[in-house]
Amino acid sequence: MRQRVYDALVCLAMAAMATALILFPRETTQAAKDGLTLCGNVIVPSLFPFFVLSTLVVETGVSRRFGRLLEPIMRPLFNVGGDCVTPMVLGFIGGYPVGAKTVISLYESGGCTKTEAERLLSFCNNSGPAFIFGVVGAGVFASGRIGLLLYLAHCAASICVGVLFRKWGSGAAPSKAKRAVRPKPKPFAAAFTESVRSSFQSTVNICGFVIFFTVFIKMLFLTGALPALARGIGALLSPLGMDAEWAERLLTGVIEISSGVWTLSGARELTASVAMAAFMLGWAGLSVHSQVLSFIGTSGLSVKTYILGKLLQGLLSAGLVFALSRVLLPSAPASYLAEQVGVFTRVGFVRAGAISCVAALIMFGIFAAASRGHAKTRD
Repeated sequence: MRQRVYDALVCLAMAAMATALILFPRETTQAAKDGLTLCGNVIVPSLFPFFVLSTLVVETGVSRRFGRLLEPIMRPLFNVGGDCVTPMVLGFIGGYPVGAKTVISLYESGGCTKTEAERLLSFCNNSGPAFIFGVVGAGVFASGRIGLLLYLAHCAASICVGVLFRKWGSGAAPSKAKRAVRPKPKPFAAAFTESVRSSFQSTVNICGFVIFFTVFIKMLFLTGALPALARGIGALLSPLGMDAEWAERLLTGVIEISSGVWTLSGARELTASVAMAAFMLGWAGLSVHSQVLSFIGTSGLSVKTYILGKLLQGLLSAGLVFALSRVLLPSAPASYLAEQVGVFTRVGFVRAGAISCVAALIMFGIFAAASRGHAKTRD
């Protein structure tokens, strides 16, 4: 009976989406074009170099040597091996979903156990500083201080989630847990070729999800489904101060993070809007979750820790921001950063790609130098 109800709901949703596409062809087509523009100007140039970097670090064995250096920190704090510092660092710098993809690559190459990979998924898939400072801080709130507050709260909440999940799956001790047989590190040329190939496939995969959810949110607004649901949630949570307008913003962010944070632009209550932005950044949205699930695929890893970790990170981020808002939030927007919004919106494919490539090369150099230095010290 449960399966029949599920199948009926799926068929009903598909029929509703097909009807919306027929009724609103111009609007949905424009939404798809907007999604393609977003992929061309932001997604591809910003994520592709970091995908190549993450695969190179794992395939060439740099993460293995670098991990030995940080084993004394990662094991007591997060109960994972030193190799696991790679997805953590790249997750904080590269943005969604670089951290999750690096975790999967590390697990498939034998760099961590299944339990360790599931722990990492709970806290290593984070928003990058470029999105928080550039889009949310400067673009939405026109304040560098708010961007800094959101990024610090985001990182602090992620680390707290990692500590809280350190006992996840403790029935099998990490030291005795079975690892995959680790292959020998590949030569740089072979690793680079494989990294480019797999990273391109992953980037195209992500672009598909971005376009779909761009059209999906547009259809929810055109059909009135999302505003109606927001009114219901607003009426239900009105004793807590939630109205239909705030519920609509929250629902948009739950589905897709970029659209969600932009709905907070110009909100009347600064503290509430910044706290909601912190929750959206921690939760990441169904669009990002779909991208992560596509990477997990047939790996056998449970998504339970990932979903619980992102929900907990969103709540912790919002709580931290709300607690610190009276001290750190500015009384008025920073006019200088407000003028920089146009700069971010005019960043095209070439410039964004160049910045991302340079950042990825610098990070690879840091990983390689640190791992070689540690190897020489051991010798």
